[in-house]
Amino acid sequence: MPRFALQQTSPSLPGQAQPSPLPARRVAAAKAAYSTRRVDLECATQLLGGCIAPQAGDLVLARVLKIGQHQRIEQPTGRRAALYEGDEVIVCYATRYAPDQFEAYVPEDLGPCDLVAAGGVAANCVSRHNSMKSPTRLQPLGLLADANGVHLNLWDWRLAPAPSPLRRPLTIAVLGTMMNAGKTTCAADLVHGFRQRGWRVGAAKVTGTGAGGDRWANIDAGAERVIDFTDAGVASTFGLKPQAVEDIFIHLNNHLASTGLDAVVLEVADGLSQRETATLLCSEKFQNLCDGILFAAGDAYGALGGVRFLQQQGLNVVAAGGKLTASALSVLEAQQLLEIPVLDSRQLRSGTWPGLEALQTPGPAQTLETPNLLNA
Repeated sequence: MPRFALQQTSPSLPGQAQPSPLPARRVAAAKAAYSTRRVDLECATQLLGGCIAPQAGDLVLARVLKIGQHQRIEQPTGRRAALYEGDEVIVCYATRYAPDQFEAYVPEDLGPCDLVAAGGVAANCVSRHNSMKSPTRLQPLGLLADANGVHLNLWDWRLAPAPSPLRRPLTIAVLGTMMNAGKTTCAADLVHGFRQRGWRVGAAKVTGTGAGGDRWANIDAGAERVIDFTDAGVASTFGLKPQAVEDIFIHLNNHLASTGLDAVVLEVADGLSQRETATLLCSEKFQNLCDGILFAAGDAYGALGGVRFLQQQGLNVVAAGGKLTASALSVLEAQQLLEIPVLDSRQLRSGTWPGLEALQTPGPAQTLETPNLLNA
């Protein structure tokens, strides 16, 4: 991750930072977002302005200029704090890929930008879903920096490499046709069902944009350990190299597997055609680590197409579910098309759904190199 060291020069020249003191009380008063939750904000003692090109993961203090789509910001505790024009917030620069919301990229300077995710992502919005209002506008005030003038980046607070697991838990990945297909609900239902069996369960969101909804859902369902890609040092996985996405997947999986869990539920964001999702599915390590796939879809033919595609990749799709199960008729249609069970929330939460007993039971760990994540 590129770093930006403070250059003690005044006035600032292009490419140089203008440092100013950042009182602790100002940091404490700002509304810090979920995306910043791993960072020790007590380290923020300076504010870097001037001609700086921010990097993905950089923490920025910004002022709310105009309220748009996001009227609240999710804080590290999960609380959604109301936003007012003039508020100061602490968010991360990152990309955003959300077909139902925004497409956005890290800007080239500290000029006005957009709040493109309630979890705290600052970026330049280039497209939005027709149902979305214009994004909430932000005025960056400067990058947060430590006493040495080095800006704070989420990457520097990532989880350390996990020890090699002695045994491998049963691992189920949840994928779907698209954003809002019901993946998070399916994942939480799986977690609850495994808990009903008396298993120790962990969960991870391995791709996406930093937000706490998936985390809180899995905690509420009974997961003993819940982590996501922000724990691997990135606020968004959109735009990462394929190797970086695979490394994050392995990093998170190793952390869960090394804690003696009986089962792990992994959610992969967005749909099968999304670039990072598609490349992860082709990963041999992903295929070897996942004992089964639960596929979420909104309709029967979406389920059929997704299941067939995954099976063609050599993946073991054990069931379909998601939004289509809200309709008895949609379930009937899917059952007529598919040769695998179609499971609703009640069945998943029971922990006794068809096909579960046939899955590989927790066993010896597979030896995998711990990734260094340097490509992320």
